[in-house]
Amino acid sequence: MASQKCYDKYVEYQEIDNWEKVSELKKLLDLSTKPKHLYYIGNLDPQIFKHCAAIVGSRKMTSYGQTVVEKMAPRLISQNITIVSGFMYGVDQYAHRVCVESGGKTIAVFGWGINTKLTGNDLKLAKDIIASGGLLLSEWEEQKASHWTFPVRNRIVAALSDAVYVVEAALHSGSLITARLALKLKKELFAVPGPITSRTSFGTNKLIADGKAKVWLGQDAINILQSVIDDPMLQILDNEALSADELALKLNVPISKIGAKLSMFLLSGQLNEKGGKYYINYVS
Repeated sequence: MASQKCYDKYVEYQEIDNWEKVSELKKLLDLSTKPKHLYYIGNLDPQIFKHCAAIVGSRKMTSYGQTVVEKMAPRLISQNITIVSGFMYGVDQYAHRVCVESGGKTIAVFGWGINTKLTGNDLKLAKDIIASGGLLLSEWEEQKASHWTFPVRNRIVAALSDAVYVVEAALHSGSLITARLALKLKKELFAVPGPITSRTSFGTNKLIADGKAKVWLGQDAINILQSVIDDPMLQILDNEALSADELALKLNVPISKIGAKLSMFLLSGQLNEKGGKYYINYVS
């Protein structure tokens, strides 16, 4: 297929002709519903598909999840592993961003048509992925993003990857669909444990508790997790936004005792404040 101009002068998308015959893509043949087409933007090198790992997770990424990605992605990249993810805000896009900034290659699998117009930060990230030797990939030429397109997209993320790492996931997170598909396709599945009070770790903790996923415990992750587990203030604010007075009451300490810590968490980006209420910073 000849290249087609897309929404920006830098973009030309093409179809991978007879993708079934590309040896590095034969892993997609394990899917019960195989993609009829594969469109891409970028410099296609089949070697990019050879050794892949997916990093997926919540769209409501916490500072804990952000730090885990910052530790996890470079470790995988150092082993010449391509990072695959779904290009949605939260863990997915952050995994792409860290990969690019760490000198690695990443594949962004779209949940929409390849010629869909991107804007703002999405467009910047897409350009950076291409400039770093990565790929934008979709099974659709023209398709609007919809509730059904993301689970369909997830099967390609899982199939391309030799291992799937779930960083954060609520109980009904779409990344758990990727996890289930990984198990069905007999891929290695890892989950990062999180505080039992954190909603964005309910899904990952359940994967581990049910024996479905191996625990990813980089030493850095242990240290990060321990700092969250050990701090009752963050545990309380993960469940609800509170004023300083309400927080002091919940902790049963004088308000003078929590001011410095609140300031520290605000400066570190772990907390936000709005209208006098403090809440966990879900990074988007």
